[in-house]
Amino acid sequence: MIVRDVMTTGVLYARPSEEVRSVVTKMLSRHCGAVPVVDDNHSLLGMVAVRDVLLPLYPNLGDYVHDSVQSRNFLDMEEGYVSVLGKKVEEVMSRNPRTVSPEDPVLKAASLMGVHNFRRMPVVEDNQLVGMVSIGDINRGLFFQLSSQ
Repeated sequence: MIVRDVMTTGVLYARPSEEVRSVVTKMLSRHCGAVPVVDDNHSLLGMVAVRDVLLPLYPNLGDYVHDSVQSRNFLDMEEGYVSVLGKKVEEVMSRNPRTVSPEDPVLKAASLMGVHNFRRMPVVEDNQLVGMVSIGDINRGLFFQLSSQ
């Protein structure tokens, strides 16, 4: 089985100049945790995940080394969320994401996701975003193809 057999097409995407607020709205309405970022030619530039939206709220790791977590006021840290929503996607996105090809075996994609602790990956063909594949897509595809054997 190859990625093309299980990937999702017609993928929701974002532009680098969009506000993060717009992308979070898309994520919430479609119940997805990550959105690919593309340019005008539909070339993949990056990914915005829920993690990318929340990480700017946290202090740097070095701050934790020199300061006890108990001394943080996590309720006050929430106030920074509104400022993150006002940023441009290009400010928070992860650049040059790992990708798979539609012709890759699904277990190669699953292996890459496992090694890098991803739940989903963009599918790129000829430098163009053509879909997304998730661990759930792969499991579903394998189940329906092999469970009746």
